[in-house]
Amino acid sequence: MEHPIHMPVFQGKEPLYLQLYQHLAREIQQGRPGAGKKLPSKRRLCTMLGVSMSTVEGAYSLLLAEGYVRSLPRSGYVAAQLHDVQVQPVPDLLPAPAPASQWKYDCSTSAVDTSVFPFSSWARINKDAVYQNPGLLQPGHPQGDEPLRVALAGLLAQYRGVRCSPEQIVVGAGADYLLSLLLQLFPQGSTVALEDPGYPTAWSAVERHGHHPVSIPVDSQGMEPQALEASGATLAYVTPSHQFPLGVTMPVERRSRLLRWASQAHGRYLLEDDYDSEFRYASRPIPALQGLDHGGRVIYLGTFSRSIAPAIRVAYLILPPQLLAQYRRIFPKTACTVSRFEQETLRQFLVQGLYSRHLRRSGNLYRRKCSLLTQALEGCGYLTLSGRGAGLHFLLTAPHLTEGEMVARAAESGLRVYPLSRYCHQIVPPPSTVVVGYAGLPADELEACAALLGRALAPVTAPGKDAPPGE
Repeated sequence: MEHPIHMPVFQGKEPLYLQLYQHLAREIQQGRPGAGKKLPSKRRLCTMLGVSMSTVEGAYSLLLAEGYVRSLPRSGYVAAQLHDVQVQPVPDLLPAPAPASQWKYDCSTSAVDTSVFPFSSWARINKDAVYQNPGLLQPGHPQGDEPLRVALAGLLAQYRGVRCSPEQIVVGAGADYLLSLLLQLFPQGSTVALEDPGYPTAWSAVERHGHHPVSIPVDSQGMEPQALEASGATLAYVTPSHQFPLGVTMPVERRSRLLRWASQAHGRYLLEDDYDSEFRYASRPIPALQGLDHGGRVIYLGTFSRSIAPAIRVAYLILPPQLLAQYRRIFPKTACTVSRFEQETLRQFLVQGLYSRHLRRSGNLYRRKCSLLTQALEGCGYLTLSGRGAGLHFLLTAPHLTEGEMVARAAESGLRVYPLSRYCHQIVPPPSTVVVGYAGLPADELEACAALLGRALAPVTAPGKDAPPGE
């Protein structure tokens, strides 16, 4: 026996079969007709609604495909059993974060100068990769395509003194993603030594993966070895070429001491994050710590986010042989998270010499930017700068102000600078110091930016006294 259902009212521009399907699905969800009850036959429904057979058949086909109805031989269609689902009240959602204020100058450490990005070359290579390599539509190697890994191994040997085979390289979408993979290779609850101050995301990643982060102070030569030796750590995360954020470079004596620490116990490793090592202004680039390692104790992490652009999202991890075997056991079928077309574009960019050319061009630009900005700020006389010999940021100290006052005064003038304390975990940060990134600042406005920052951080003068420089 057929059970009554409410007849639909057709309206709107959607096809009639789709409107009928949506109406009948709602009826069944609301228990009209109940489970196992018969629906009108297709012919009867055509007569009732004044629609064509194709309209009714289209609606019933969708209902059948999604399980709202069942077709019984010689009985037609009956409603399926839909189990009640307890609906929980939807909590009030937090409002979306307000859009960032339109800073006049944002001294971010993560920005790059897009004016030197090789748009035409990158677009040409990417187009060729798409049209000339249909095989790239197929799945690739889990660690990244071999031709790219071969190119990376050659590049790193030439520019960073890294010694590895292509088989040791794992390509992934960003350094943070690869750090997450790496941390899964260590037993739960491992102790990980982290530079303090240091990269905040590394600290949170260690905790998120069930490990124990321990703070190791950084002195003028990098991570303090005495504190590391007393930490009980299995893994030590270091940025020896240009420590973030202090900007110090680890000398070879300190590097050898850390290597000795790693070699003194089974399962100890150093993770070398070669953060923004491509840019060095006072001397030639310092070879990577990994090149000094003869015992397979250094894991090397690199990225193109600074040297090309953050949005490229290509990073690479170089694993010592024993960790590589562990990686392949734990992640035997993990797909590479970087598009094969992006991999091929980057490979061509490397092997055609375009990356080297881009690196020279961007390095010269950043050197000029650093010089213009720091010289203008030094001219104020009441500010001290440090950590400017490499990378894309430096530290700025105003002894007459607190850190909070520096940030607040800069913000009042439309300048965003970053407190050094945001990078500290357990140590007390050096006083009156902020981090200033300059890569993303417009080159033709650096002097104006420096003058604005200088005025914002100037000492308050008593009436009748000379105003500070820049006033």
